[in-house]
Amino acid sequence: MIQSDKTENKPENRPKNKALNLDEEKSKIKERMEKLGLAIEHHRYNYHVLDKEEISAEALDSLKRELSNLEVMYPELISENSPSLRVAGKPLKQFEKVIHKIPQWSFNDAFTEQDIIDFDGRVNRMLNSALVDKGLDTNVEYSYDCELKIDGLKVVLEYKDGVLIQAATRGDGKVGENVTMNVRTIQSVPLKLRKPISIIVEGEVWLSKSNFERLNKEQEHKGLPLFANPRNVAAGSIRQLDSKIVADRKLDVFVYDLAQLEIKETAPKTQIDELTYLADLGFKVNKHAKHCRNVEEVIAFWKKWQTLSKKEDYWIDGVVIKVNEVKYQELLGYTGKAPRFGIAFKFQAEQVTTVVEDIKLQVGRTGVLTPVAHLTPVEVAGSIVSRATLHNEDEINRLDVRVGDTVILQKAGDVIPDIVSVLKEMRTGKEKKYKFPTYVPECGGNGEIERIPGQSAWRCVLKDSDVQQRRKLYHFVSKKCFDIDGLGPKQIDAFVENNLISSFDDIFTITKGDVLSLPRFAEKSAENLIIGIEKAKKIGLPRFIFSLSILHVGEETAECIAGKFNTLDKIMKASVEDLRSVEGVGDVVANSIYDWFQSPANLELVENLLKHVDVLKFISPLESLREKVAGASLSTGVLNGDFDGNSAVVNFIDKTFVLTGALSTMTRDEAKDLIKSLGGDVSSSVSTKTDYVLAGESSGSKYEKALELGVKIIDEKEFRRMAGISK
Repeated sequence: MIQSDKTENKPENRPKNKALNLDEEKSKIKERMEKLGLAIEHHRYNYHVLDKEEISAEALDSLKRELSNLEVMYPELISENSPSLRVAGKPLKQFEKVIHKIPQWSFNDAFTEQDIIDFDGRVNRMLNSALVDKGLDTNVEYSYDCELKIDGLKVVLEYKDGVLIQAATRGDGKVGENVTMNVRTIQSVPLKLRKPISIIVEGEVWLSKSNFERLNKEQEHKGLPLFANPRNVAAGSIRQLDSKIVADRKLDVFVYDLAQLEIKETAPKTQIDELTYLADLGFKVNKHAKHCRNVEEVIAFWKKWQTLSKKEDYWIDGVVIKVNEVKYQELLGYTGKAPRFGIAFKFQAEQVTTVVEDIKLQVGRTGVLTPVAHLTPVEVAGSIVSRATLHNEDEINRLDVRVGDTVILQKAGDVIPDIVSVLKEMRTGKEKKYKFPTYVPECGGNGEIERIPGQSAWRCVLKDSDVQQRRKLYHFVSKKCFDIDGLGPKQIDAFVENNLISSFDDIFTITKGDVLSLPRFAEKSAENLIIGIEKAKKIGLPRFIFSLSILHVGEETAECIAGKFNTLDKIMKASVEDLRSVEGVGDVVANSIYDWFQSPANLELVENLLKHVDVLKFISPLESLREKVAGASLSTGVLNGDFDGNSAVVNFIDKTFVLTGALSTMTRDEAKDLIKSLGGDVSSSVSTKTDYVLAGESSGSKYEKALELGVKIIDEKEFRRMAGISK
């Protein structure tokens, strides 16, 4: 074995350590700290401005930790722009007042398309007048810049030689408050620009929807009042004297305006170019700004975002419209309080106030009573509303809503309007508390009602009143049940009142002559109705179960039961234990189904129905898929092009989908049928088990829940691609 010569490594043979030069050591440490600061800021910008992650969060934390340790050891080497200084060490005692170098204007508001057309007319007239006054050619073309109006708090940022020196609130437009220490905590605000220029910019501080929900969960956990809305949280956070609290709120900022630039020659010539310029300096700029050539394109943009706004993680309450050309902005100038070249085009209100004129009970098909508020008619979200559900007695008590109260009404998309809160300060003392009555005439018999044990709901004691029976008939013929074309509530009422029908099976005995004997029925409409009834005589097992109005059995429960037992006969013979074994069916639902099929009257009802209708055996999704692929098209009629069945199976099998919003190329029922036929499941609520949320227009709370849980959200185009629909 060859032994190495280790004599040179012996301590006595090593060169003596030379004392390091202290200045040289500090210089190296300072350089390291500067490099760390630059790297942290680089990745901060990528993550908070560009939504891009080049390194993991853990790796970034490691860089921050190293810098923090060095700053503890060498406090004299800390840079004034260090990322660690985003949060101040001690709370402020109070905010200093700031006199704005550039007056801070606010935009006038527009609420209708006519308002915008009028605004465009004013711009045209005033611009022509200004050009004439200056002896310039009036034959010019101007355009518009449209930007989303973020619902937040305005902030004014001042940079000297590229370094943030001051952040201030708008205040009264002339004097604001110095909130620099708080704004420094906002990760999307650069402490140092990419160019060493002196500049004043304006932006909007906002709180994301996901962080708003997080903060309210924390408030609820601590037993504290919930925050009312994100704008209030953003505004309140910026005015916190302790910047550590602000940092925890995780605010964000979009910068949208260049208020002052030291070297005017380099200033952008248009508003759109200005946004690009700001982004190049390192500011976070909203990516949805659009250049519009005329007022028609402006209105189209506004309409588009009225719907799309729900999909963003920040609140949007309108569109800000500005003349795009800066030279024309300067010619148009300002009024005493607002720019003439811009206007805020607000979205249609989704929250309005109105008065509760009465509270009445509505009898449902299962006998459950729903309190409904009758309101002074009011326009909300583009439609006139005069009713709002109050859900149940507990909700009435929670809101403390009374007849005569002024309330805040909320409506989003096609969701049923809700009363959010009562403006108790508007009370006069004449308001009347609502008490559930002892009887309701529509319940039939003596009208006796009772509160369901263990639930918030009241119901009719008599289980088969005239009102309930009619509602059951309405439900029976509805789209999600037998789907009888031409037979709706009005026709059902006419048949009942003329003693033509009294139960489900009677519908299938109606003749053309019966129909023609009723007013408002012509030969053709009578013929079409009979054809519709004939087509409905074949029905799938889930729809049949749903049509029976079994208490607690909704569309999805019916689907689950059908999938478990496959035939009606097996369901009718199932024990409570058998029914409990179905996923999603608990004790209450299992007992309800079992009891329903134990009733002799209900068994007779089913027996009579089976004399007229054919309840099809439940076919598994894969079997259904094979049939439909073999048939070259889907029965729902949603396919207008080629269908790749193999690809669709891979994408859908054992995947759970939740649908929200309106679809454009198919109905939601068609989409559900398509998902199920391809081996997927459809759920009504978003959870960690959800694989995809299909979001259409006017998506609501399910979309927000998906964002919170990190569930993949797909649009209709992606959904069709996944389903193998190539056109």
